[in-house]
Amino acid sequence: MGNRQEILLTGAGGQGLILASIVMAAAAVDDNKNVVQTQSYGPEARGGASMSGVILDVDTIEYPKVTKPTVLLCMNQASFNKYLPKVGPDCIIIVDSTFVSGSYGEEYKVQSFPITSSAKEVLGKEVVANMLALGVLNAASGLIDREIFRESIFKFAPRGSGELNQKAFDLGYSLYEKGAGQKNGVSAQTPQ
Repeated sequence: MGNRQEILLTGAGGQGLILASIVMAAAAVDDNKNVVQTQSYGPEARGGASMSGVILDVDTIEYPKVTKPTVLLCMNQASFNKYLPKVGPDCIIIVDSTFVSGSYGEEYKVQSFPITSSAKEVLGKEVVANMLALGVLNAASGLIDREIFRESIFKFAPRGSGELNQKAFDLGYSLYEKGAGQKNGVSAQTPQ
């Protein structure tokens, strides 16, 4: 991957994607990168559209919005349908197979993982799916040093949930490393 990375985290309100992008941005700063983080969400408190962008670069970032995503995370079907046409063929695309289904064209590098269902079944808390997604995303892209990322997660996690959120992040790495996802096809089963 090049110096400039543009990451889009997309899904529905209530999935914790804004917090995930803030954690990612803070970790990138601690990893000596220049960072810009932006966010937008629908007027609904939960369930509406949610999108957050993070730009990482070793050079100065002159425009704050993601224009050419190098990494796309889709946590629901609506965001997948909306943002997939906006990425190039070299973009790493991670989807949550709990909510996104289908067969993906060979022109895209789609990797499907049971993110939310793994958070619920393995850790007992669906609410940490956002940190699990960050683990998958960082394992796939190598954007930020893993230990620096874990420290950032602990700092930003709601009081008393730092270790659980770190476990979710580590589970994301495990899902990626075990190949629990499927590329360009039907998603895999939740790991035991």
